[in-house]
Amino acid sequence: MKFHLKQIAVGAALAVGAMVAMAADPIKIGAVLSVTGPAAFLGDPELKTLQMYVEDLNKKGGVLGRQLELVHYDDGSDANKANGFTKRLIDNDKVDVIIGGTTTGATMSMVPLVTKAEVPFISLAGAVVVIEPVKKWVFKTPHTDRMAAEKVFEDMKKRNLTKVALLSETSGFGQSGKKETEAVAAKYGITLVANETYGPKDTDMSPQLTKIKNAAGVQAVFVFGLGQGPAIVTKNYKQLGISLPLYQSHGVASDEFLKLAGPAADGVRLPSPAQLIPEQLPASDPQKPIVTAYDLAYKTRYKSEVSTFGGYAYDALMLTVDAMKRANGTDKAKVRDALEATKGFVATSGTFNMSATDHMGLNLSAFRMLEVKDGKWQLLPQ
Repeated sequence: MKFHLKQIAVGAALAVGAMVAMAADPIKIGAVLSVTGPAAFLGDPELKTLQMYVEDLNKKGGVLGRQLELVHYDDGSDANKANGFTKRLIDNDKVDVIIGGTTTGATMSMVPLVTKAEVPFISLAGAVVVIEPVKKWVFKTPHTDRMAAEKVFEDMKKRNLTKVALLSETSGFGQSGKKETEAVAAKYGITLVANETYGPKDTDMSPQLTKIKNAAGVQAVFVFGLGQGPAIVTKNYKQLGISLPLYQSHGVASDEFLKLAGPAADGVRLPSPAQLIPEQLPASDPQKPIVTAYDLAYKTRYKSEVSTFGGYAYDALMLTVDAMKRANGTDKAKVRDALEATKGFVATSGTFNMSATDHMGLNLSAFRMLEVKDGKWQLLPQ
């Protein structure tokens, strides 16, 4: 009888243990994104992507036997709000990792908080200032503004375009882009013969473009901005009858830009991750299966075109999951170390190889040069 009772007790203990395991605390993924406001066409697909893949991972059993819980806030494209929401994620929600900072301004307002709290943070913003100098707890998935300028200048050099006008946005991304563009121009034999700016909420950039049009010797124009501004610039460009080659940054690498700019976008060139052109990649490209699967999943779920911005969020989530698996848990210091040790991780933005001195881990080869032809993205020869 005693033996029988002992068996029952052991069985009950095992059952309780199983229930506890099943009810293990979820892994909390925090996110602060610009789902509304001027940067909404970046933040909206980022949130949709995180929601879709958190659901997908949970259906497949979660991560390390635990479900994922996405705790997200919309900063309305306001860096001050991003700071407040980050504080809430850390102090109230007690998240294990934070993804976001859609824009550079939002990201940089979040950095001091995650650094003090020692929470792994993967930014979705473009400026090089996010990762240079290296910040112990901060990583990012998009290519930098410096890389965008270098890729654009590489292409200009091939076309013998050496006298360039720069038009940049006064946002964090635009101003960092301006600084980096000015810094690398000479390396590519480029002279900036005009240098104008516009505000992120401006609705007409004709005055700046008229100055550029009248500047002596201009051979091409490079626009550094994100959101709706660069699309307005592209329309104004056409309206003013400017026929010089027009380049944009990766800040507008999405089909939304094509919709906003309309036929005026034809001929525009920009650097972009592979996400915009999965069907144009050769079968041998290691990114092809990743970007093709993401493209299909997003279109099926949301009935809308994919963007590289959603891809940045996908990469951030998958890098996080990979790091947690290698860290065998959610200990923040161990996850941080695992992120920094990421090697050969193929994602939508490229193949990530991080290190103690590089918290992005992408090189120029991860960027593709695209041109808009008949309202569609066309991959240019590398």
